[in-house]
Amino acid sequence: MRSLPSLRLFALSALSALALAGCEVATSSAPQTETRPSAASPTTGNLGANAAARQFVQVVETVEPVAERLCRDRTRGLNCDFQIVVDDRPDQPANAFQTVDSFGRPILAFNIAMINSVQNADELAFVMGHEAAHHIENHLTKTRESATLGAVIFAGTAAVLGAEAEVIRNAEQVGAAVGARTYSKEFELEADQLGTIIAHRAGYDPVRGAEFFARIPDPGDKFLGTHPPNASRQEVVRRTAAGL
Repeated sequence: MRSLPSLRLFALSALSALALAGCEVATSSAPQTETRPSAASPTTGNLGANAAARQFVQVVETVEPVAERLCRDRTRGLNCDFQIVVDDRPDQPANAFQTVDSFGRPILAFNIAMINSVQNADELAFVMGHEAAHHIENHLTKTRESATLGAVIFAGTAAVLGAEAEVIRNAEQVGAAVGARTYSKEFELEADQLGTIIAHRAGYDPVRGAEFFARIPDPGDKFLGTHPPNASRQEVVRRTAAGL
């Protein structure tokens, strides 16, 4: 779980400001689908601060209720009251992630660079759906469990081999890291799949939204990498969208 000491929580009524002043965009059978006429808008490169803020608010207002309904439909006992937060620290690389607060409420966090990096509302909706999907699929808990198992196995093996205390502690740390990454790629693809459904139900084009992957560095297919190749992710989106 990641803490959010520097994140400011904004009510939607106050998101028009969004702490984006002075920023410019760096371009770089299911229930009936809910539609929004302006969802498939033209590419919105070079948005000003106000336009970027309005786009973010609009995507939040359409995607959040869809994600919450799907969360309640698919889970039991999981907190589905999503809170959208913005990290307004300057000079941060584009980033979005999902975590939970101390009360178990799911947090979807976006920084200004991420909000500015998307070229259209479809991309932002897909990213938001992807992060919500991580919570719905309970990936944080599964990652912690996998990390714990890895730590126990590595540390236990070192102990059985007669390693000293420091070596055992190091083995425990390595095991936790390996365990945490064991299913990381699978979790990302699962989130892409469910994120596609969320974006689609909110009235956006997830295939167009997944074009976001074409502009970010490709992690390749590294052993114990945290993310799968971008081409694999786009293929999952296309295949899932075709089934909708």
